[in-house]
Amino acid sequence: MKKVQKEGKEDELLILFVAILTLAGLFFLYSTGTYNGKVKFGDAGYYLKKQLFASVLGMIAFWVMARIDYHRVAAFATVLYLCSIALSTAVLFVGRSYNGSKRWLALGPLSFQPAEFAKAAVILFLSFRISNRKKKTDSLWFMLRTMAALLPIVGLVGTNNLSTAIIILGIGVILIFVAHPRYLPFLGIGAAGIGFVAIFLSMESYRLERLAIWRDPEKYEKGFQTIQGLYAIGSGGIFGRGMGNSLQKLGFVPEAQNDMIFSIICEETGLFGAILVILLFGGLIWRLMVAAVRAEDLLGELIGAGIMGHIALQVILNIAVVTNTIPNTGITLPFISYGGTSVLFLMGEMGLALSVTRYSRAA
Repeated sequence: MKKVQKEGKEDELLILFVAILTLAGLFFLYSTGTYNGKVKFGDAGYYLKKQLFASVLGMIAFWVMARIDYHRVAAFATVLYLCSIALSTAVLFVGRSYNGSKRWLALGPLSFQPAEFAKAAVILFLSFRISNRKKKTDSLWFMLRTMAALLPIVGLVGTNNLSTAIIILGIGVILIFVAHPRYLPFLGIGAAGIGFVAIFLSMESYRLERLAIWRDPEKYEKGFQTIQGLYAIGSGGIFGRGMGNSLQKLGFVPEAQNDMIFSIICEETGLFGAILVILLFGGLIWRLMVAAVRAEDLLGELIGAGIMGHIALQVILNIAVVTNTIPNTGITLPFISYGGTSVLFLMGEMGLALSVTRYSRAA
């Protein structure tokens, strides 16, 4: 029977949560980054201006992706995945370092992190690969082949960005879980994932040092950031010190506008503000789940689930690091932490999720 394309209604709640989180991110970034911006660049609005520029580009990407049938985008999944491998390889040779991490590629005056592109590329690649599989997806061989397809990008990204490598592995597990009818094999995948992470940790001494710092940050000089972040959270109380009144951002929490921004949010807005931010992320994840559940084909379901998993994993890991629940992994809080590349590709992913709610192919 001939397939026809139909256009559905946009998820207005998804758009609303994306808009609120984007505006909240700019608001919190200005409050958090004014001190560092003034000290380092002589401009209190330095970080806000750069993030605002990236957000405008991101909104354009959001609008464009939302209006392209996700089936057409998925047709380029393999090419995009190969590009992500090439870019991640280039980082190893000509990448730019910042704060001791070699994660950026320079394009003239601009720079971007290929690892952020890799997350989106992996979601599309695995979704396209699984949905086009003719045979059953309940075999061990299917699971192994799917995870093996991720090893090149996980290995390349993991050499200088373990947290992103963990997220990519997590996305793979989530997509296999959605396509797989049984649960027991995931115990094996979980054990294999733990073993993989353990090997990565043991390959570099600084990763083992992070474990030691996590267990007792007061014993190590590098535990200073963690301790100051916890001070910020504790001093915020129920309603916080007030916007712009953080003390810990005044050089006590290094690079407060980046990975540790949630601690400053807790200090300035208290438990009330922290819960509100978490609820906003919960609302976004809920709408992404709805997009996946309501998709009319497996491809749309997997794309929605992959984007949902990406956001959920990154939010959980960031907050867990800030509260010292897990070792420091250097991961940003989506939409809120400073990072133009992150915002741009996140908005692109949100547009792709919106495309899933608009387009489908029904028999």
